[in-house]
Amino acid sequence: MNLPKIVSELVRTQNNFDSVAYADCFSETAIVHDDGKTHNGKKEIEEWIADANERYGATMEPLEFQENGSKSILKVEVAGNFAGSPAVLDYHLEISDGLIQSVRVTG
Repeated sequence: MNLPKIVSELVRTQNNFDSVAYADCFSETAIVHDDGKTHNGKKEIEEWIADANERYGATMEPLEFQENGSKSILKVEVAGNFAGSPAVLDYHLEISDGLIQSVRVTG
């Protein structure tokens, strides 16, 4: 599957549980919507993913990628220490200037 560089980096850093490198995939003002919560800016995103990595140890396996201009959907299988694992989730991404501006995770 041919993924944009920043999306490949997002998957790689998630699977390596590297919360700093994961947050570096986002712009300074990025927004993440996941599990009913909103995380604003790189610092909050780094704290959120570090906590999630510790609690769930989840890894991502890309299944499908659709791109439409700056908006795209990455369908992934997520496996880890959580009820219902593995689960298929959609990452609704907005990418601009080579960085992720927003993500909304749905399942």
